[in-house]
Amino acid sequence: MTLPLAIYVLAVLIAALAGAASGMGLFWKSPGQSYEVVTHRGVTAQIFGRGLYRDDTVLIGAGFRAQDSVTLFLGCPLLLVAILLSAGGSMAGHLLLVGVLGYFLYVYASMAFGAFYNRLFLLYVALTSLSLFLFVASFVSVDRAALGAIFNSGAPIQPLAVFLIASGLITLIVWGAPLVAALSKNALPDRLDTYTTPVTYALDLAVITPSTIIAGLLLLQSDPLGIVIAFPLLVLIVLLVPLITLATLFQRAAGVKFTTAEMIGPVAGFVLLGVLGIVFVVALVSALA
Repeated sequence: MTLPLAIYVLAVLIAALAGAASGMGLFWKSPGQSYEVVTHRGVTAQIFGRGLYRDDTVLIGAGFRAQDSVTLFLGCPLLLVAILLSAGGSMAGHLLLVGVLGYFLYVYASMAFGAFYNRLFLLYVALTSLSLFLFVASFVSVDRAALGAIFNSGAPIQPLAVFLIASGLITLIVWGAPLVAALSKNALPDRLDTYTTPVTYALDLAVITPSTIIAGLLLLQSDPLGIVIAFPLLVLIVLLVPLITLATLFQRAAGVKFTTAEMIGPVAGFVLLGVLGIVFVVALVSALA
């Protein structure tokens, strides 16, 4: 099945706008250097001081540049491939389109709500809006009846369900535990610095964690809706591997100090999740072919 032409046209627009936004974040340079400030909470923070993210902290600004790299060189081309496959009537292409739109929604909602205000704010808002409505439109138009056959195809549905539920529970613990600990001590979460709230924690705990668990439970009940929810989660997991790896390298190069465990642990963990995500994506696509 194919979507209305307007959906594909708007998806191409997302790729173009995201390419422009990420290109500016990655390549636009302005004079300046990092500097320290003392926040109203009495915490010393290191500000990036240059480029589009000059008002963000070094940790966040360098991380955004890594995100821009992945969006520009992987996300945008992958979105265009998904558009072509979906327009050709491919079910796998349709699911890939849902998945990549989910990635863009996650990225630009994070930017719209979490980045220090900069000259691209309205573009972040536009990309969040476009990604949201196109994600919903492509999500609800998936032919779930046609997906039913995948449960008898030999695809690793139960291992995928366990993987998703485990990923959700791990995310709940990894993000939730530090927040609970900070609340119990009436303290701030680590590295909050100049920001008002940890947006990534909020999005992951409010949306990603329950989505993974719900998808896993639906798959265990052989409900095709579980496949539709799982696919964007798998695409996000796969794209987070280069994102987290590059962010760690960019942040280290910008002067952020990490312990060996802080550098190796997250990267190794996401690489493992990403490899498993690729395995499951390939298995699902093969089953749909």
